[in-house]
Amino acid sequence: MGFARTCSVALVGVEGVVVEVQADLEPGVAAFTLVGLPDKSLTESRDRVRAAVVNSGGEWPQKKLTVGLSPASVPKAGSGFDLAVACAVLGAAERIDPRVLADIVMIGELGLDGRVRPVRGILPAVLAAADAGYEQVVVPECAAAEASLVPGVSVLGVRSLRRLIAVLTDEPVPEEDPDDRDRPDPLLAGLRVPGTGAATGMHGIGAAQHDQGHDLADVVGQHSARTAVEVAAAGGHHLFLEGPPGAGKTMLAERLPSILPPLDRQASLEVTAVHSVAGLLPPGKPLVDTAPYCAPHHSATMQALVGGGPGTARPGAVSLSHRGVLFLDETPEFSGKALDALRQPLEAGHVVIARSAGVVRFPARFLMVLAANPCPCGRFSSVNDHCECPPAAVRRYQARLSGPLLDRVDLRVEVDRVTRSELSANAARGETTVTVADRVRAARERAAARLAGTPWRTNSEVPGRELRSRWHAAPGAMDDAERCLERGMLSARGLDRVLRVAWTVADLCGRDRPDASDVGLALQLRTGVPRGVPMRIGAAV
Repeated sequence: MGFARTCSVALVGVEGVVVEVQADLEPGVAAFTLVGLPDKSLTESRDRVRAAVVNSGGEWPQKKLTVGLSPASVPKAGSGFDLAVACAVLGAAERIDPRVLADIVMIGELGLDGRVRPVRGILPAVLAAADAGYEQVVVPECAAAEASLVPGVSVLGVRSLRRLIAVLTDEPVPEEDPDDRDRPDPLLAGLRVPGTGAATGMHGIGAAQHDQGHDLADVVGQHSARTAVEVAAAGGHHLFLEGPPGAGKTMLAERLPSILPPLDRQASLEVTAVHSVAGLLPPGKPLVDTAPYCAPHHSATMQALVGGGPGTARPGAVSLSHRGVLFLDETPEFSGKALDALRQPLEAGHVVIARSAGVVRFPARFLMVLAANPCPCGRFSSVNDHCECPPAAVRRYQARLSGPLLDRVDLRVEVDRVTRSELSANAARGETTVTVADRVRAARERAAARLAGTPWRTNSEVPGRELRSRWHAAPGAMDDAERCLERGMLSARGLDRVLRVAWTVADLCGRDRPDASDVGLALQLRTGVPRGVPMRIGAAV
């Protein structure tokens, strides 16, 4: 009778649970039993592990073999347990010393030839192992850089089971044939598979800091919209851009991520963990350190936006844009059910997906940008009314955005048509991305210094009661906003959001606290009603 155990990690969303993989050999008819709530892909590991062990020069034990995954009450999914199962079996067969395996966490899929293939979710799995007190982790060689992001953990990257056996038994490490570098690495093929979120609008636009191909100076005119974009970036406020087609709404949204400051270490790990689970980490870059940008198509379902899907719940667009920008172009064309599902993550900063197999929680603290035409034809305007839509059609189109959703949007700006003079070559260009990004970074530093010692990072996260009790505006600054509340133009939530935006404007202007002009600009950005306040910040004021 032989017994050995090692460890692996089961992922539930972006949270991991350390699983003890136990192997027991008993005399009897040769059989392989896998217990502990495995899914279909994990059940198939019996054949993969057997072939990998044999093709790696090992001898498969001809006894009754039982492999248990403990705790048995936690559902296990995926092929990342293969490496741990193979080593536990070899430990029970005394090919490897069982004492060596007991305190090692192993993550990886095995090919039939014994090669160790990467799996999604390496970073959150290693984080879970570190939180549980484990100090040694074995991962696929191509995922070692991602696993090394976790401090205090010794990471061993292996390319084949044969090499791992040699390392664990202190035998000479065998040589392997070099890979053909003219072709893509086949071991990376399983990380980007259909259905992992790759079609939700994730791409490189805006992800690079100060992307020179998408500069704010390219946006002609639109001074009010540029100010709103800057305020949104500085305070993390949600933004609604309404205007005719071709006015520049998409251009502004695409340039918003480039003026956001780089992610700090904690935010980078959070974003990387989500993208690792989704299989969207860019090759050769294990750590995402810039704000992500996600722009799903308006035909996206509720599951594509908030996460879910059949089987194991996958992160949706709101989680893929965590600590970044979620851009919903042609917002009224989205289904009302999908848009209303955004209310909870907008308030809570995370999304909870309940399924029969369990409850999954994904982070979802993002900056939302909505863009919409004023009517179905897009030509409705208070200045030049060339719209051919019936009034009832205009009302129905605008009513597709529910009041509760818009009440959670801090900034609402009308984007007008660009004039001929603004498009002429002699027109003055606006500020560049670098200039605006420096001002945004300075404003965020002021907010961070003020919020030091609190769980909040930006002005948009601070509860209204805290702003009213701990950080006070200048005397009389909130008079206009309070009058709007009495007249019904603002809700109680809207008044709090006006105060948050006013603090962001004060941070951008370098003031210690918001005054009447800051609150006036915040009201103007919130309601769209002109109040005689300049709509420019910085050098243009």
